[in-house]
Amino acid sequence: LQLVESGGGVVQPGGSLRLSCAASGFTLDYYNIGWFRQAPGKDREGISCISSTGGDTIYADSVKGRFTISRDNAKNTVYLQMNNLEREDTAVYYCAAVAAMHPFRSCMSRASYAAWGQGTQVTVSS
Repeated sequence: LQLVESGGGVVQPGGSLRLSCAASGFTLDYYNIGWFRQAPGKDREGISCISSTGGDTIYADSVKGRFTISRDNAKNTVYLQMNNLEREDTAVYYCAAVAAMHPFRSCMSRASYAAWGQGTQVTVSS
C-alpha cells in the first residue's frame, strides 16, 4: 500500500490549503482514511478521519469548524481542506489507511493504521 500526500506549503495565518492523499497500487474504496499531524517535539495526533464510503467523519476539537475531510473514490484520493489556518497548525501532515472492517470509532488512533504516507509540511507564518 502506498499513500502520497501533497498540497502542503507556507501560508499566512487565516489562509487556506487543501491537502491531498493519493493511493497507489490499491483502491481506497475499502479503506477508512485518517489525517494526522506532528509538530516538532510533539506526538503525532489524529485530526480527522473519514469512512470508506465517506458517510462518516470525525474531527479533533482543535480543527472542528475549520478543516473538512472528503474523498473522491473515483480519483482514489482523500482531501483535507484547511481554512482559517493558525500558527498552531504548523506540522507535518500524514494520511493513513486502514481496512474498512476496522471499527470506525478507533480511526483517530495511530495504532489503528499500518499504511502511512511520507508526510507533507504545512507552515503557518506571517
